[in-house]
Parts: sequence; structure tokens; C-alpha cells
Amino acid sequence: MNRIDRLIEEALSEEDRAIVEQTAERGYFRLGLDQFSGKLGWVTWVVMIVQSAMFVVGVWAAWQFFGAGDVLTALKWGIPAATLIVVATTLKLSLMPQMQADRVLRELRRLELMIARRDADG
Repeated sequence: MNRIDRLIEEALSEEDRAIVEQTAERGYFRLGLDQFSGKLGWVTWVVMIVQSAMFVVGVWAAWQFFGAGDVLTALKWGIPAATLIVVATTLKLSLMPQMQADRVLRELRRLELMIARRDADG
């Protein structure tokens, strides 16, 4: 925490401190876990369940691919395995823009709070 953050923290009321704690900088894993709550948390749950199922089936198909005895059987297992694993990865990565948007909105709330406090004091 730098000097400016400490000064802001000291100037805040108890209610404002609660808001700042809610909008504080969060780590990568905390941001990821935050996606499972809120209004759109159910979407994240659905995406993760579908992504996990696709990944498991893709790994199973890849296992069959590596155990195949001839080329045609290998193709029948290899193409679906690759497709499922790539789509599962894409689904998981689809949550990244939402995490970034949440970070930006959190910082905007923090700036709004700082401006409101400045206006109230001055």
C-alpha cells in the first residue's frame, strides 16, 4: 500500500471503508472465484460445467486415439478429441473478458468514491 492509499484510508468513514474493501484490488484467483457469484454467476456455473464435461470427454477420446490400432480408428477418435479440448479451452477463456470488465468497474467505483469524498470535504 503506498502513501496515497494510506491517506485515503485514514480519511474514510466506516461506511466508506467497507466500500473500499469491496472494491480493493483482487488477485487473479479471487477474480476468477468472484465470477461464480452475482447476477450472472449462474452463467459461469453453466459454462464451467459444460467446459468440464467437454474436457473430460475430450481426454477420454484422446486416450482412445492413442490406443487405436489403425489409421481410420485413430481419426475417428482424434478429431473429436482435439475439437472437444480446443472448445473446452475456448469456453474457459471466454470468462477472461468478464474478469477484466469487473476489474475496470471496481476501479471506476473506487474513483467515484474518491471524487465523492473530495466533493464532500471541499
